[in-house]
Amino acid sequence: MLILTRYKQEKILIGDNVEITLIGVNRDGQVKIGIDAPKDVSILREEISYRFEKEGRVK
Repeated sequence: MLILTRYKQEKILIGDNVEITLIGVNRDGQVKIGIDAPKDVSILREEISYRFEKEGRVK
């Protein structure tokens, strides 16, 4: 696992076509991120991915 420190509005690039931007952090420590990726790249929250697997649905 790669662990990075980012300030608000700083970005992380994954490959040539995925960009993650730190939008902000609230008082409770909840982080808001933006993800820019091609439409053919599936982006799911972990709990949704597990639910899909459990139901036998394709991600």
